[in-house]
Amino acid sequence: MDTNFSEGTAPDPLDSVSDAVAAAAFRHLVRHLRHRHDAQNIDLMGLAGFCRNCLADWIIEAGAPLDKTAAREAIHGLPAAEWKARYQTEATPQQVERMAQSMTRNA
Repeated sequence: MDTNFSEGTAPDPLDSVSDAVAAAAFRHLVRHLRHRHDAQNIDLMGLAGFCRNCLADWIIEAGAPLDKTAAREAIHGLPAAEWKARYQTEATPQQVERMAQSMTRNA
């Protein structure tokens, strides 16, 4: 997957952020999503083209020594199946359509 989302050929200022700062920001994002169970994955996908499960996939791609199940638990803060049973609502046809349209914009 191509993760170079910068526009043009200018250097990306994000590359000047230290790994420690980027890791802290990532952990803050994950903990925020753990708190905001009302932010459904389908809505995140429809708006931004990524969700909690994408974050789990990305940490594996970045080299985390986890399988998919363990990575999702790390992101969700509990087993993904338990998170789904507790917090995930049934997706509406409109949410599914918005997600599909959003995904066409991903690199």
